Amino acid sequence: MIARHEANSQHVDAWTRLAAPLPAGVIFWRQDGRAVQRDGKYFARFVAYIEANTVRERLDGVVPGEWDLTLELMPTLTSDEPDETACSFKARLQILGVIREDVGTGRDYKQAATDAFKRAAVRFGIAHELYSYEQNWVQVDGEGRYAKPIEDPADAYARRSKRGRRVELAEPARDLGTTEEAAQDEGDAEPATTDALPSHEPSCPKCGGRMWDNRISKRNPKAPDFKCRTRSCDGVVWPASASTELKELPF
Repeated sequence: MIARHEANSQHVDAWTRLAAPLPAGVIFWRQDGRAVQRDGKYFARFVAYIEANTVRERLDGVVPGEWDLTLELMPTLTSDEPDETACSFKARLQILGVIREDVGTGRDYKQAATDAFKRAAVRFGIAHELYSYEQNWVQVDGEGRYAKPIEDPADAYARRSKRGRRVELAEPARDLGTTEEAAQDEGDAEPATTDALPSHEPSCPKCGGRMWDNRISKRNPKAPDFKCRTRSCDGVVWPASASTELKELPF
């Protein structure tokens, strides 16, 4: 009985350590989608991510030799982008006898496998804090998908989080349901960027959680207007289903 209690205590400690906050310097930002224009300037949404090696280091540091990963190739997916397809893998991650699964996608096998691995790891709490990050819109130097940010996305997010407010996209996207908020700090105006629309954001029809507003950046008008922020949930709100929400927007 004592041995079993000690083993359970060790497992509880392991789960806590796996879900501990990430160390500094391992969180990066990448552009998600194409830039949108406002007043002659371009803004793009950046999302936070970590590399697969960070997950491996956390696993090897907390449960060395006690974890196992199995990958299963899934059917090829059709992308919203013309002439593009996406690879897909299902990852089966086992830690201390507990199994969690999730699916990841990418432009090639390596990217898809890495995505699946990291998604499965999140189900054990590894890097879970990234899912609480708000959208991070940063000014970039052009309209291309890989335009360079004018400011380090990490610095932009840290500054916005410190100020504790959200700044919305203004007039050019008015017909897409965005609003404008003046951003001022000690009398100095700051260029308006974009973020979520919390006051008009529907709840996920599947899990009831918060959703990303994709109306600004999506290129395909038939793509979902809203997508669940929880990556393990595939809840979406399609344009036709979102008509009631759009009627309530202030334009």
